[in-house]
Amino acid sequence: MDGPRSAVSARPVYRGVAEVSVYVAAATRGRGVGKTLLQTLVQESEVNGIWTLQAGIFPENKGSIALHQSCGFRKVGMRHRIGKLGDTWRDVLLLERRNPGVGA
Repeated sequence: MDGPRSAVSARPVYRGVAEVSVYVAAATRGRGVGKTLLQTLVQESEVNGIWTLQAGIFPENKGSIALHQSCGFRKVGMRHRIGKLGDTWRDVLLLERRNPGVGA
């Protein structure tokens, strides 16, 4: 797993919001590694006072979107032309997961 979580801002108001990324090597995909990593990340975030996890995923990455949704993430919007891969501007689907024990 690369970069389990990163603060989205240094501002105190966002201290409980983190961006997550899970990368699984092609040779190990389909074995549940990604789900185990993401579930662990979610559990650790809740123990450590994180109330929102967010992830940005290329819209065509159906496997990653399904993985995140299976761990409680929901689609919240599309960020158009927010990322640049090589010379190509990319849209990124924004997903988030709220800690059910905070702000309910």
